[in-house]
Amino acid sequence: MHIAFEDVYIPDTTVIVERTLSKIIDRGLIRGRILIPKEYIQFFESRARRGSAIGILGLEELVSIRNKAVERGVIIDIIDSGYRETYSDIDQERLDSIAMELARKLGAKLLTHDRFRQLACKAFGVEAMVLEYYRDSSLWFEKYFDKETLSLHIKEGAPILAKKGVPGNWRLVVVEEKIQRREDLEILLEEIVRRVRAGEGIVEIERQGLLMIQLKDYRIIIVSPPIGIAYEITITRPIVRLKLEDYELPSKLIKRLEERAEGILIAGAPGMGKTTFAQALAEYYDRKGKIVKTIESPRDMKLPPTVSQYSKSYASSRELHDILLLSRPDYTVFDEMRDDEDFKIYVDLRLAGIGMIGVVHATSPIDAIQRFIGRIDIGMIPSVIDTVIFIDKGRVAKVYEISLTVKLPTGLREADLARPVVEVRDFLSGELEYEIYVFGEQTVVVPVKRIKGEIASDRVMNIVKKIIPYADVALENDTIIITLPRTLYTNSTMKLIRKVKKRLDRLGYNIDIKLT
Repeated sequence: MHIAFEDVYIPDTTVIVERTLSKIIDRGLIRGRILIPKEYIQFFESRARRGSAIGILGLEELVSIRNKAVERGVIIDIIDSGYRETYSDIDQERLDSIAMELARKLGAKLLTHDRFRQLACKAFGVEAMVLEYYRDSSLWFEKYFDKETLSLHIKEGAPILAKKGVPGNWRLVVVEEKIQRREDLEILLEEIVRRVRAGEGIVEIERQGLLMIQLKDYRIIIVSPPIGIAYEITITRPIVRLKLEDYELPSKLIKRLEERAEGILIAGAPGMGKTTFAQALAEYYDRKGKIVKTIESPRDMKLPPTVSQYSKSYASSRELHDILLLSRPDYTVFDEMRDDEDFKIYVDLRLAGIGMIGVVHATSPIDAIQRFIGRIDIGMIPSVIDTVIFIDKGRVAKVYEISLTVKLPTGLREADLARPVVEVRDFLSGELEYEIYVFGEQTVVVPVKRIKGEIASDRVMNIVKKIIPYADVALENDTIIITLPRTLYTNSTMKLIRKVKKRLDRLGYNIDIKLT
């Protein structure tokens, strides 16, 4: 690029945020006079005081432009456009429009990175120059990532750490011994934001003290005061991209996913591989000719172009609900369901007939189901959720199927206590593990195995005590321990013991006799 004319130039905000103008001044590629609208200074200062990275970068670039201009003999003037609105309400698009209007009035050339801005300038009769980006192809933090690296943790006042290993089995490693200063993190942050503004990534969330970015394959979370007491950057990258076939699921489960499962919950603790499995399932349905859409925040799933990925950060719950309800996908993957609005979208879309795949944090598979208790009537749970897949250390550790029946709950004896009961069964074995029902005004989740064990224990005790009243009885697993005084261990007692053994054999228990 060669700009060799002594002329008048006005930069737009893209050139400021990308730190391009100071670079071309420093390289001697521009001569003449540069006009900076004073609104830029006020805008970036306002943003910086609210903790915005863009504000900090803009102010730093404006200072750098002036310093480089002094060194290179370029004239810098601050001009007033006459704009009188509140700077907390203005955005960069409006500032760029102000710059274009000033260029038209003053006969200046607009400097920009935006080709659409150049076309708009031509429509206004303004000359615009699209500048090249000055950047390396690689990202500064990529040198710390290898095949094992799960995430990078950079914090002010600490060395750079990395998690290495696989989900559920990782170790924390120091990858840079140097203690990071705030100035170091600001430089790193500057490049991240510049690359995003250049179109290489997306800002998912930007609030005071918080910036969440998706840059290429990397999810970047930046926390600064007042949310944190220090600057902190966390960078994660998915190190595996699996297909559903890689999980080697039982054919019975594959058949259910293809034919019956339409209200699916994928649960697990943080970092166990829930999103990786959800991504594989979404891709599987896409290969099966289904219309698949996702709701993510941030959008970090790597899916085929045929899958539409929507951001929860840029649309309201109502807008997402309406988009999906009207477009009628076969399956919607809702990554990271957290608050009431997320669960409401899941429930509404599922009841509308859309297949739903929700990803939730849970330390056990039953906890995932309990996230819905209190949000919907328990009788609706099987209509909303039919399959729970629990992920542990990157593998499918448990699968539940959920159904509704009317019966006497396990452990209750009076027939008039029969009621609607949600049954939670191990999908592969068919064994009933939990019952959910309303008792009084309280919704209870009952572990059936424990209740059955208590019932069986009482029954065994009654059998032994009825036949041998003077015996002490204890139950350990499947063994009945009968303790008798040695003086009472007679032929008649041995006959009673044989009678007890015959009864307990039918129930699957062994007998161990101890004499005292």
